Amino acid sequence: MTRHFHRSKIVFRSLTLASLFLVATLSMSAEWTSLPLREDGSVPAYNAGPPPKGTKLPPLLATSELWGADAQNIYQRHAYELAAKIPNVLHQQPCYCYCDRMGHNSLHSCFESTHGAQCATCLKELYYSYQQHKNGKTAGQIRAGIIKGEWKQIDLLSASTMN
Repeated sequence: MTRHFHRSKIVFRSLTLASLFLVATLSMSAEWTSLPLREDGSVPAYNAGPPPKGTKLPPLLATSELWGADAQNIYQRHAYELAAKIPNVLHQQPCYCYCDRMGHNSLHSCFESTHGAQCATCLKELYYSYQQHKNGKTAGQIRAGIIKGEWKQIDLLSASTMN
């Protein structure tokens, strides 16, 4: 009888720990997807134009620098390849994960580190920006679409085939 009780106690503790881990994981991952809108409704930080001539933007992270969780999906690595093709466009876009609260000044900043690979908002905005750029839109027109929320329609798995 005590052996059965002891085994039940271990099972109960294991299930409790697994449940706590699951709740903690879900709440941590939901942090970036459910940030509240700004109270004043303002647009996150962006640059109104391209960098001044002769100014170099900070380097974007190379795909070879992504590994582990930052490179487990094809769309994560592919996003960095596309980002390298349109750095000046990204420099002029806001990022609706509100990472400007942690010092970012545009969507470009997200892809200077692994932040872009970890955030669905950044990834969708990147693919939206690239798609619209390829369709001949200006950075200002792309920004207007991002502000309207058009980037939310991007499917990351489908987007990974963009060239």
